[in-house]
Amino acid sequence: MVWLRYPLTPHASAPGKGRRAKGDGAKGNGAKGNGAMPGLVPCGPGRTRPAWQWGLMRSVYTQILTLTRERSTKRNLVVLARFFMFLVGMIAFYSVLFHVIMGWEGQEHSWVSGLYWTLTTMSTLGYGDITFHSDLGRVFSILVILSGTLFLLVLLPFTFIQFFYAPWIEAQAAARTPRSLPKDLAGHVLLTRYDAVADSMIRRLKRFDIPYTVLTPDIEEAQRLSDRDVHIMVGELDDPETYSRAGVSRAAMVVATRSDAENTMIAFTVGEVSKSTPVVATAEDPASARILESAGATTVVSFTQVMGQALARCITGSDAVTHVVGEFDELLIAEANAGGTPLVGKTLRENRLSDLDVSVIGVWDRGDFQHATPDTIVGQNTVLLLVGSAAQLQNYDEHFAIYNVSTEPVLILGGGRIGRATAVALTERGVQWRMVELRPERVFDAERTIVGNAAEPDVLEQAGIERAPTVIITTHDDNVNLYLTLLCRKLRPNMEIICRSTLERHVPALHHAGADFVQSHASIASGALLTMIRGSRVVTVAEGLDVFRVKVSQTLSGKTLGGSGIREHTGCTVVAYRTASQSLINPPADTKLESGNELVLVGTWESRDKFTARFGQG
Repeated sequence: MVWLRYPLTPHASAPGKGRRAKGDGAKGNGAKGNGAMPGLVPCGPGRTRPAWQWGLMRSVYTQILTLTRERSTKRNLVVLARFFMFLVGMIAFYSVLFHVIMGWEGQEHSWVSGLYWTLTTMSTLGYGDITFHSDLGRVFSILVILSGTLFLLVLLPFTFIQFFYAPWIEAQAAARTPRSLPKDLAGHVLLTRYDAVADSMIRRLKRFDIPYTVLTPDIEEAQRLSDRDVHIMVGELDDPETYSRAGVSRAAMVVATRSDAENTMIAFTVGEVSKSTPVVATAEDPASARILESAGATTVVSFTQVMGQALARCITGSDAVTHVVGEFDELLIAEANAGGTPLVGKTLRENRLSDLDVSVIGVWDRGDFQHATPDTIVGQNTVLLLVGSAAQLQNYDEHFAIYNVSTEPVLILGGGRIGRATAVALTERGVQWRMVELRPERVFDAERTIVGNAAEPDVLEQAGIERAPTVIITTHDDNVNLYLTLLCRKLRPNMEIICRSTLERHVPALHHAGADFVQSHASIASGALLTMIRGSRVVTVAEGLDVFRVKVSQTLSGKTLGGSGIREHTGCTVVAYRTASQSLINPPADTKLESGNELVLVGTWESRDKFTARFGQG
């Protein structure tokens, strides 16, 4: 089993950027190149039709085709036709019988009047303008009313809905929930579950132009996701035909994030169709790892372990040395707490950290990240984001290791799976910890666990919050996490607070509540998966902050690093320059850029998009 650490090193290669195979399907809109005006689709010699009308006609055609293709639909139409024939025959019979009885009573009416009386009587409208005078006529009227009530008011709506309307609605849903993918689609990612992790991953895949599809056996879920513009395909996850129709042999990866038993079946089923497509499976129980690998999973990931390591690596409050948070080949990205050091109160220019051969690319201040400038002032709560080689970071540690040293244990609130994984990660790093857990059955180290409610100040004081340098909040409920963050910040205004967030949308609220670092479970998990899909070209070092590698484009070729305007125009920071023979970490401003070489950049998603728009992909 491969227990992935965060940040990740690549464990699986992928075809890279999503693409379509060569062919007619890759040529784009058929209107282009045919002399048609924008928004018009040619539909014959000298004739055009608005694109929206063409799309509507094609949608209706698809629904009709889906409706008539089903064998049950044909049977329903036959039943519906027989019912209407019987109903028409009954109306005709009553119309004829109306004339017979009216003639017997000595009244004369036209055939239209007979049909009119039959319909108004069967529908119980009964205008009363045409009536019988004999008891025989009144008995006949009662018969017509009762049969009309039964057939027109009861059986007709039921039959129409059961045998036509409901199948039509199902056909509409089927048209929006495909059961196969285009044969020219390649390099796509197949997801087997839609949840918070999948939602975060889909947004990342879209940014890298990687196609994806969510496989689901539930057509109602498929309809709901389709309404949210999520690319879906309906199919049973244990059926090899599903993966054949999804083009698994051309896919970049299959991601199985269901239960351990379901993931085992998915990995085994995919292996029956394609042996070459990587399958990444999640494992809730460590004992399931070997079973998943035996079933055919290429990589087994424990999101619990990844999240625990991500929370543990955020700790900076117990010392002032560097803590590596990301690795990009020989390039290391690290965080260091500046509080309690001589750096506080000075600008980066005054601190002259460049003399130590390290580069400060950004600073954190209570969860707010800012790109570093020479005039950036280092505060008591500032955490520096540093870039350098192992030797350069070691040089930094030698100067600041004596500051801000604390031997007090880190406080962990919550002893669930994430809390226990965080404790294990801290133990591996040699950091002392103490845990607060409400449920006694979750206690796995009684000597270092306080059983009680972390929402009570007395329990936190018993756990040592007055002396703890850092508190890590790990519960799965974001509402509880927000409450505990506010409580801990009130009890200890200057302590470091690291918080877990289940949903990405709650990250800003937790920062505003006072958390110094917030790790989103969905973001961490999706970032781990994306790293495997993209190989070593992207590494996420913090929430919304990535390190990525790009080729030097023709636009940048021949310019110096200082004259390229990368930082000024995009917000990205160049941290390394790679040639065929060497790798320059923190390259100087006079470094000349040449086409084909690589730049290693640090930036947000938005700054990466700005870089691509201005300088191209390279």
